[in-house]
Amino acid sequence: MADTSTSILDRSRTIAGPGYNRWLVPPAALAIHLAIGQAYAFSVFNKPLGSLISGDPAKPDALDWTPTQIGITFSIAIVLLGLSAALFGKWLERVGPRKAMLASALCFGGGFLIGSLGVSLHNIFLLYFGYGFVGGIGLGIGYISPVSTLIKWFPDRKGVATGMAIMGFGGGAMIASPLSVALMTHFKASAPQGVAPTFITLGIIYFIFMQFGVWTIRVPASDWAPAGYVPNAEHSALVTAGNVSADNAIKTPQFWLLWVVLLTNVTAGIGLLETASPLIQDTFSDKAMGAGLGVTAAAAAGFVGLLSLFNLLGRFFWSSASDKLGRKTTYAIYFGLGILLYTLVPTLGHNLQLAFYVIAACVIVSMYGGGFATAPAFLSDLFGKYQVGAIHGRLLTAWSTAGVLGPLIVHQLHDHAKEQGLTGAAAYQNVFYTMAGLLVVGLLADLAITAVKEQYYEKGPVTVEAGGH
Repeated sequence: MADTSTSILDRSRTIAGPGYNRWLVPPAALAIHLAIGQAYAFSVFNKPLGSLISGDPAKPDALDWTPTQIGITFSIAIVLLGLSAALFGKWLERVGPRKAMLASALCFGGGFLIGSLGVSLHNIFLLYFGYGFVGGIGLGIGYISPVSTLIKWFPDRKGVATGMAIMGFGGGAMIASPLSVALMTHFKASAPQGVAPTFITLGIIYFIFMQFGVWTIRVPASDWAPAGYVPNAEHSALVTAGNVSADNAIKTPQFWLLWVVLLTNVTAGIGLLETASPLIQDTFSDKAMGAGLGVTAAAAAGFVGLLSLFNLLGRFFWSSASDKLGRKTTYAIYFGLGILLYTLVPTLGHNLQLAFYVIAACVIVSMYGGGFATAPAFLSDLFGKYQVGAIHGRLLTAWSTAGVLGPLIVHQLHDHAKEQGLTGAAAYQNVFYTMAGLLVVGLLADLAITAVKEQYYEKGPVTVEAGGH
């Protein structure tokens, strides 16, 4: 007899019965993504973590962690997000979303607890291992765990479905940022900067919150389809009539072209997001605008918040639009419009056109978010539903690469510009022109994507619901 404690997590226990309302699935997915989206708010810990010994960010002690040391924590988490998504993708397809979501909650919540110990002991390597390594694994498994399930529930609205979930990842920081600041303020009297108890509290809160997704997620029966749905009747010639395994998908040129598409889109977007606050303050400083007219630190924080909002909204808007426009056309818009805006932004900065500058940045970031949300639907179009979660996991290694490449390009080009004595908008213009060049590469890769050849299809019938194991 199977062990009950194990069987309740099995895929077979999550199959929905007749008449189940598929619109109950997106909230379960959203619960996971809103939680792990906390990663985008990690920067609120930068100054507190850098003043655990001194107690004053303005007067750091020699033993305090440097911004570079602290920044490595986030980089590890993002790299592990991509690697774990790639490594555990096939396991997810085999065991089902409930077990994967629980694993994600354990790793993500546990990462905070281990990280809090690193903070208490002032051991940076424990912080790296906790939040970066263990938490990063939770990020990767949690990111992909709802995606293949949503695509199976919404074959007629793949962009809408994945957009709803991945929108949560973009919006998670809007909850996590004020929550983290409030908790650190509350605990400040009992611990250095209040960071360690804040980590413990967040770990517990997020673990409990993610349980809603764990226990409410359902997968459709293998023969289920939406009323009136006609398979493969979509407008795009790219939509496959077969199913491609994760192992075969990475042998196709289509996978690697889409990998380049995601890499270039994300690298360019991170180039703007990663430097948003100093970028707008330096470009529209008092020196440029006139005494008292420049963008203040508080106004720059508002700009960052606005970008976060458009990152969130873009994930739903663009991925939903892709259901009508087609994925290839939608990415072509990202790149074509992005090239125009990236080359225009330095001119807007030079001419001190603040309003148009902000609008351009918001549109750019909306397409950055949209690129993430459109990718799973594009994968399903190209490779079928069979192992789309595992294929998506492997594609996310492009995000890990971009997470390292984007900031590296920005800092190298900006530092070089400062060495040449450039200031204000001029110090960032080569950053934007370089990103525009990357988008040209992405556009060419997108245009080269064609339908997957039948030689890569699985032979004979496959059980999509069971992951083909």
